Amino acid sequence: MKLTKGKIAILVIFLVLLVDQTSKIWVKTHMYLGEDIRITNWFYILFVENNGMAFGIEIISKLFLSLFRIIAVLFISYYLFKLVHQKKETKTGYIVCISLILAGAAGNIIDSIFYGIIFDAPPAPFIATLFPEGGGYGTLFHGKVVDMLYFPLFHFYWPDWVPGIGGELFEFFRPVFNIADSAISVGVILVLLFYRRYLSTDEEKEKK
Repeated sequence: MKLTKGKIAILVIFLVLLVDQTSKIWVKTHMYLGEDIRITNWFYILFVENNGMAFGIEIISKLFLSLFRIIAVLFISYYLFKLVHQKKETKTGYIVCISLILAGAAGNIIDSIFYGIIFDAPPAPFIATLFPEGGGYGTLFHGKVVDMLYFPLFHFYWPDWVPGIGGELFEFFRPVFNIADSAISVGVILVLLFYRRYLSTDEEKEKK
């Protein structure tokens, strides 16, 4: 049975959200904050939380960020709906890319909205409880985003003679992220590499 583009979009969004939330809930209920599990020398499962955007960047207030995410998801959802239902042919790959971005944004929204009320936050080495009797660690819209994917591919110390950073440790890749962040990044990169024509207003004008 051939899948329509609408069904493909729903499948991509569902799978990303399933893997993202499953991995986050597992980490929250099996690891304490700051704990790490070594998979290889260059890949760790490291449990951290953040209040900010992708890769732990924190630049604006939590409530504003949560509301901004919701607005962004609504906008992307409307855009995806139009792509799927428009008469003009749209590449399936582009539909998948937008679905990845939407699913990634929605995945982190779930953390921001609900995790504060469905999880507690005990100090290490205690592990969080899902739906604790005493209530969660925060309020609605004030949950923290769970990150766990850490890839310290290589590191070295800057020579002492380098101004400002001499003797300091350089590590690549330092940010800790999650499946939702990965989906957003992959979707954006693929759009920029292969589907930029869909973002070009000039081309649309030429077609008219």
